[in-house]
Amino acid sequence: MADQDKRAALERHWRASDASDFEAEHDIYLEDAILEYPQSGERIRGRRNIQITRTRQPSEKRFTVRRIVGSGDLWITEYVLSYDAKPSHTVSIMQFSGEKVALETQYFADPFEPSPSRAQWVESIGEDGTQAPPRT
Repeated sequence: MADQDKRAALERHWRASDASDFEAEHDIYLEDAILEYPQSGERIRGRRNIQITRTRQPSEKRFTVRRIVGSGDLWITEYVLSYDAKPSHTVSIMQFSGEKVALETQYFADPFEPSPSRAQWVESIGEDGTQAPPRT
C-alpha cells in the first residue's frame, strides 16, 4: 500500500471518528489490532473490542486533525479530541501491517494556562494551530 493510500485511509478514519460513524472508523484496523493508552495503563486487543469501548463512551466527541505525518508503516496524527466540548491535545501513533493498522498508541494532554515567566517570548496559538487573539 502506497503512502498516499495510507494517508487517505487515515483521513477517512478521522472523518468517520468525528462523525461517530463507528463502522467506518474501525475499518482501518486489523481484526487482531491492539490499542494502547499508556497514561491509563490500558491495552485493548481486537478491532471489535476497540470499537465496543468507543461506542460505549458516553461523551460527545469531536476530532480536529492538526496534521498527519508518516511514511511506510509508521504514521502519526496530531489532533484535538474534545469530550463534551473540553479539548484534549492528542497524538496517535499508528503502525500499519499491510493495508491495516496493527498497533495504535494514543497520548492525551489537557490544556494548561501559560506561565507568566515566559510571556514576553511567546505568542498564543489557537486549538487549530493558528495564531489566537491576545489573552486578556
